[in-house]
Amino acid sequence: MVTNDWHHPNGRANTVAKDSGKGGFVEKVVKIKRCAAVVKGGRRFSFAAMVVIGDSKGRVGWGYGKANEVPPSVQKAVKQAERKMLEVPIVDGTIPHQVIGRFGAGQVILVPAHPGTGVIAGASVRAVCEAVGLHDVLTKSFGSTNPVVLVKATMNALEQLRTKDEIQRLRGVAV
Repeated sequence: MVTNDWHHPNGRANTVAKDSGKGGFVEKVVKIKRCAAVVKGGRRFSFAAMVVIGDSKGRVGWGYGKANEVPPSVQKAVKQAERKMLEVPIVDGTIPHQVIGRFGAGQVILVPAHPGTGVIAGASVRAVCEAVGLHDVLTKSFGSTNPVVLVKATMNALEQLRTKDEIQRLRGVAV
């Protein structure tokens, strides 16, 4: 799925998904910000892109790139996201247990859900959940609504996930 339009009619950035081809990663552009610097001849614009990539099989990463135009900023963000990939345990299309992720003033709660529930999440958290390959999960965000903060809080939550086998091995007891 390839989408070239990156602006929503009401001015917000769309979440754009595209299969990048290399490595089977799915890219999702979460946010594109435009910054204007006032110079002698007028305004000079630069762009910053927040991108989430994943293989839909338990690996996900995020990146933030800045450039004078949109496509190079997205490419930089994708490059950074590939370097910061994270392994996430997925059990039957959902997460193994409830978890709370925090970053700055943002908080995200991820709750496992029964098959058929779907991904119940806002745009930023949904981008991360779909990129990692979650099919059934309930989420709730508190505090900051900044997409960058929500993505980082979601990644913090996913870092905390452990499978039952991992916990048994780490504790040395049967759970």
